[in-house]
Amino acid sequence: MVSRNFAVRWTQLANILPNRCLLCHQTIASPQRGVCHACLASCLYQTEICLGCGKPIYVLAEYCGHCVKHRPISVVAPASYHTMLGQLIPAIKYQAQFAALPALVEALAKRIEHLCQNELLTLPQVLIPVPLHRQRLIARGYNQAWLIADALSKRLQIPMDDQLLLRVAHTPAQAQLSGKQRRQNLADAFALRRASPYQRIALIDDVVTTGSTIDAIARVLSPSAPHIQAWCLARAEAPALKE
Repeated sequence: MVSRNFAVRWTQLANILPNRCLLCHQTIASPQRGVCHACLASCLYQTEICLGCGKPIYVLAEYCGHCVKHRPISVVAPASYHTMLGQLIPAIKYQAQFAALPALVEALAKRIEHLCQNELLTLPQVLIPVPLHRQRLIARGYNQAWLIADALSKRLQIPMDDQLLLRVAHTPAQAQLSGKQRRQNLADAFALRRASPYQRIALIDDVVTTGSTIDAIARVLSPSAPHIQAWCLARAEAPALKE
């Protein structure tokens, strides 16, 4: 309810704010908001991307040669975090600057549709936003993953369930932790409120970095949900994969 009320207030405010690109500062013609087409296009992936590790691949495929052997959880994102988007997403998460959110959600939706059209992705039954611990949700006032999931649910006509998954541990922020520290930080951090009725789930978050959060949630869900994906606004893949 906190995130829902916040989303309503933001939508009302967005309609009266000046509409300029947050990256190049040029005026944007409606209905585009927050980031212009040119800046957004320059940030989007220009090749196919392995849904496992994020490595660029030059054929239409789900995984690269390495990932196809063990088929990790598919991570769907329209762009790398190591672009100009890297300055927009933290502003959404920590500063409630949502002007670019509609454009980023639309880019993600189009990426999902592209993968589905090419039979590289199967749509889930439900979208589940990665939850915040109650203390952090109250302090921040909103959950950015909930806002993304809510917008995607409306755009793709897939139901959202924000009552199934609970964050039970109030863990330190992940941003400055190593991969090993992230995994340790998230041990037993999530639980289910009830048995999951879903077999195909897309977990929604703003950024996927090491995948530790997704893996921790998957361990909770996997006994009843054999097919889990992760959808996010950007992927912070290992820098070596960008070379």
